Amino acid sequence: MFDSLIRFVQEQYATNDFIPLHAPVFRGREREFVLNTLETTFVSSVGAYVDQFERGVAEFTGSPRAVAVMNGTAALHVALLLAGVERGDLVVTQSLTFVATTNAIAYCGADPLFIDVDRETLGLSPTALDEWLSEHAYVGDDGVCRMRDGGRSIRACLPMHTFGHPVDLDVMIEVCERWHLVLVEDAAESLGSYYKGRHTGSFGQIGVLSFNGNKIMTTGGGGMVLASEEIGKRAKHLTTTAKIPHPYEFYHDEVGYNYRLPNLNAALGCAQLEQLPAFLESKRMLAARYIEFFKDSDLRAIVEPKDCHSNYWLNGVVCESVEQRDALLKSTNDAGVMTRPIWTLMTKLPQHSNAVRGPLANAEWLEARVVNLPSSVLPNEA
Repeated sequence: MFDSLIRFVQEQYATNDFIPLHAPVFRGREREFVLNTLETTFVSSVGAYVDQFERGVAEFTGSPRAVAVMNGTAALHVALLLAGVERGDLVVTQSLTFVATTNAIAYCGADPLFIDVDRETLGLSPTALDEWLSEHAYVGDDGVCRMRDGGRSIRACLPMHTFGHPVDLDVMIEVCERWHLVLVEDAAESLGSYYKGRHTGSFGQIGVLSFNGNKIMTTGGGGMVLASEEIGKRAKHLTTTAKIPHPYEFYHDEVGYNYRLPNLNAALGCAQLEQLPAFLESKRMLAARYIEFFKDSDLRAIVEPKDCHSNYWLNGVVCESVEQRDALLKSTNDAGVMTRPIWTLMTKLPQHSNAVRGPLANAEWLEARVVNLPSSVLPNEA
């Protein structure tokens, strides 16, 4: 089985050389746009490409406002600040995630509250969240959700759309409203993913995208805050060192952050954005081929949830056991086909070993079984 999978992946990418997990593709006007920033000397955080990139992403996602920042983690940090997260608060999130999610919580002086995921979506389970809060929390007279034990405020809910597959947003929104939690979507991996026809990152009060080098499209490093016009305006202010606009004076009215995306990176993003529809088409074509390949196998391909249209950022399979998972990882990587396990659960990391948590049976089950497969845009098909 593993040998046939290796041959299958090599056939998709038309090579017997090393095949990475997810490599960027530059087939458009990237060189032209980036060279233009050098020629005009506008390579830093002021330049026409930054504004153009923000407008383009806002239009693509249907968000009223998009604010470009230097990476996805910075976007998460700012999003949580805009959501009102303060030192000492708890933020609901999933243990099955990349560490940037919990790092951003820590930057606010807050702590994560880990709730289990759903096996179908790989993302935070709204049902598990509602059950845990019903047992351990209450909404005070001040409208703040608090822990029954100790009274710590639970300020926000930060689900991640894992590998581009949307969480159950209808129920998530309902649960967050009932418990007075601000919904912040970690949509870092889900550019081009839709829940019931609406783009991820546009359901919560704030959404976050990432344009890291391994994402579906890249600016080298970069992120985006998606929000309303009002919140977006404040996001831009905070990420521009909280400087009051003036022709020549430097006045900053609060603690701000030097998080703006450089024009050079935005130029790359503008060229990538022109190709995004073709990238998405190619990746869904690859996903369909993987799904067909594993149809009669003892490995189960991960497919988009009901009512969702996923970008299939990373394709994955669920193995029958941790032993089969490890054998698959060794066989493919030894053959130069890069595969990776899912992330180590955040609750197993030293910085979160004592974090508040609910039962994590699904997260633990998936951690022991999921393997990600090469998922780059196919050659000559985008």
